[in-house]
Amino acid sequence: MSSITPQKVAASPQSIRKVAIASLTGTALEWYDFFLYGTASALVFGPLFFPGASALAGTLASFGTFAVGFAARPLGGIVFGHFGDRLGRKPMLVITLLIMGFTTFLIGALPTYAQIGVWAPILLVLLRVLQGIAVGGEWGGSVLMITEHAPPGRRGFYSAWSQVGINLGFITSAGAFAAVQTLSDEAFLSWGWRIPFLLGAIPALVGLVIRLKIEETPEFQAPQHEGNRERLPILHALRTHPRSILIAAGARMAENGGSYVFLVFSLAYGTHIGVDSGLLLTGIIVANVVEAASMVGFGALSDRIGRRPVYMAGAATLVIIAFPFFWLVDTGTPALVWLAFVIALGIGHGAMIGTQPSFFTELFGASSRYSAISLGHELASVFAGGLSPLIATALLAATGSSWPISFYLVGLGCITLVAVYCARETVQRDAPPTPAQQLQPAHTHE
Repeated sequence: MSSITPQKVAASPQSIRKVAIASLTGTALEWYDFFLYGTASALVFGPLFFPGASALAGTLASFGTFAVGFAARPLGGIVFGHFGDRLGRKPMLVITLLIMGFTTFLIGALPTYAQIGVWAPILLVLLRVLQGIAVGGEWGGSVLMITEHAPPGRRGFYSAWSQVGINLGFITSAGAFAAVQTLSDEAFLSWGWRIPFLLGAIPALVGLVIRLKIEETPEFQAPQHEGNRERLPILHALRTHPRSILIAAGARMAENGGSYVFLVFSLAYGTHIGVDSGLLLTGIIVANVVEAASMVGFGALSDRIGRRPVYMAGAATLVIIAFPFFWLVDTGTPALVWLAFVIALGIGHGAMIGTQPSFFTELFGASSRYSAISLGHELASVFAGGLSPLIATALLAATGSSWPISFYLVGLGCITLVAVYCARETVQRDAPPTPAQQLQPAHTHE
């Protein structure tokens, strides 16, 4: 493979803004579907699909199916990463959105255990696997669609907008559940919970139209990149960037694991201690609104001072808030509950996830970037986000207290701090590249 590659093809400001809006909108619609499952796991799937057990046991089983979706995400990252590196970023984003919308609609139409017995949880798991595959292929393509269009020196700022779509997805999904929870308990458990899932087909179609109109990234379209496309990008990534893949996975432990404790497990925790789930959902929505703004600010800050210090500050915040978060939630006081979520998500999580797209993109060369970034990102999803609500619920069931969960959060934060500390600063990659540098990774010592 030739080591001489072209300079990045410049995209116009209008083109960048168009891609940023399209990526944000499509990501929001897809993550709306994905987050619905997490909220439903905490609130309704236990009694409807795993009856006959205690409340916590049913929640544990429900969170088990939630984790299955995360176990499927690396498969989606590998499959869509392969074709994304071979055929382009755009077609993969269209396919993942279609899969997500279709499976979400089917979950809303799924019969419960009382109607079809054991087939209900089996079908639920199968649909969750398809969701996991879709979202596993979504993140890398959505991020690269912006970062590979972004101008030198602004990659952190522009790429953070792709993450805002995740917040909007959660805000709309939490809002949808908050709305249907105003129904009577009988109506909510009978048919109300299905409404947000059935409506998921509509935003999926809207997102499809938007994504069909965006252009392929300049880096992927460059003739020299076309000539350097790897036959098996995932093997090339594993062979040339193993350290960077592990760094990316480690960097996600606090970001991904912590976020699902705050976003998903907190709802089950609130039910356990008698705090109204509507109050918690409102707190989550407020925190996501704050984070939608903060992550763009943190992305821009990383353009100025570097990716590592911003990312590590976010992980350190998670460690600091691990115990106070539950103390504040225990009060049941709205202002204090909201403060807990704003610090944990708006500051700690926002600093990490706002910096993540540019940081991870700069770890890898373009020839296998989709595969590499997806694998590193989704490996952590299995061990962090997928298992964190399950682990947190098990710890709560075993001890009846929040302190073991706080120690678990501290452990996740320390893993991320070590991983990012071991990485080189990558922000200098935003300087105008030379032809020989363009497709080379930031870590050449691997």
